[in-house]
Amino acid sequence: MMTSFSTALSALNATSTAVDVVGNDLANLNTTGFKAEDVEFSDLMSQALGAAGSGSQVGLGVGVPTTKAQFVQGSVQQTGGPLDCAIQGGGFFVLSGSNNQTLYTRAGNFTVDSTGHLQTASGQNVQGWNASNGVVNTNSPVGDVVIPANGVVPASPTTSMSLTVNLNAAGVAGQTSGTYSTPIQVYDAQGGEHTLTATFTKSSTANNSWNYTVTCPASDVSGSNTLATGSLTFDGTGELTSPASTDAPVAVKLTGLTDGAADQTINWNLFSNGNAQVTQFSQDSAVSATTQDGMTSGQISQVGIANGGLIVATYTNGQQATVGQIAMASITNPDSMVSVGNNAYEATAATSAPAIGTSGSGGRGTIQGGALESSTVDIATEFTKLITYQRTYQANSRVITTADQMTQNLLSMMQ
Repeated sequence: MMTSFSTALSALNATSTAVDVVGNDLANLNTTGFKAEDVEFSDLMSQALGAAGSGSQVGLGVGVPTTKAQFVQGSVQQTGGPLDCAIQGGGFFVLSGSNNQTLYTRAGNFTVDSTGHLQTASGQNVQGWNASNGVVNTNSPVGDVVIPANGVVPASPTTSMSLTVNLNAAGVAGQTSGTYSTPIQVYDAQGGEHTLTATFTKSSTANNSWNYTVTCPASDVSGSNTLATGSLTFDGTGELTSPASTDAPVAVKLTGLTDGAADQTINWNLFSNGNAQVTQFSQDSAVSATTQDGMTSGQISQVGIANGGLIVATYTNGQQATVGQIAMASITNPDSMVSVGNNAYEATAATSAPAIGTSGSGGRGTIQGGALESSTVDIATEFTKLITYQRTYQANSRVITTADQMTQNLLSMMQ
């Protein structure tokens, strides 16, 4: 008789634990990267009744239930957040906890602290590789990912330029139609910007010939502001014949700069892949494109995580550069890990050795930038479990009530 009390009590305790697990799952319905847990029950050793081998056994109830997180894929939702990322497939982000312990998470809602460290929402440092001169060495050990908050990309002086321009074949020397000017911006070695002006003038002695002059503002240089002069000759089809495609580019010499920048020579390319950039056809003179390879210096204006886990910095001068790479860990038996809170898991003695590498390699899933993985909790499934556990609790409560009534009847018979 007394066994029924302990048996039913074990069921009440186990069911209470199961209800607690359901409550925790429902509480984390909207937690990024959260994995729903299942409760696993197991019976206790049976008690033999009568002679050994008689086949009569009575169970002693249910043991303390165990819980296991179900590491299934959650839905990936696009957020557009520059530091948000989600794992599609297996694997975990690698973290360094407050006590330097290695932790793992599926939540990719990262931030950057005041020192440039890439962190989780709860302050754990994200592990990966930092770039050196835009190159990431993923064969080196992982460490804290640090964004160079004050990173600067140096200025690059213009070394070549080109103008895609048509000169009016019907232009008349000495008239407006026979003169055309177009600007192009270039940069010196200090990142200073200079506006050069290419002026084309129809020759008064030959219909298919134009003279050109390249100048800069007089205030930009201490000497003459005429940087290059020459002539262009076209054939009867409007194609440039002199200079020829085999000739050297026109040297535009920018010297004596008043801002103190070093002297430089800019190559004006009149041809691209053998095709003339300057033509002479019977339509208004106009420029359709200008190109140059220089740039001013720039500072980081934004940092984002791209697909694959690359961390890309955008600079104020429009340039982009890779500054880091997020690491991933592949663990063959993730359900052996224990939750330590803040969306993080810690390996146990039963956990297989994590294989750390890059996204999309070695069985690891892929990292999607600008997205987050949703919780895997399904509200309908959890409510179904809750109803089942409630009925289980009620049934075992009835067992205790019945056993108590039978005991009371037995005691009353003995009086």
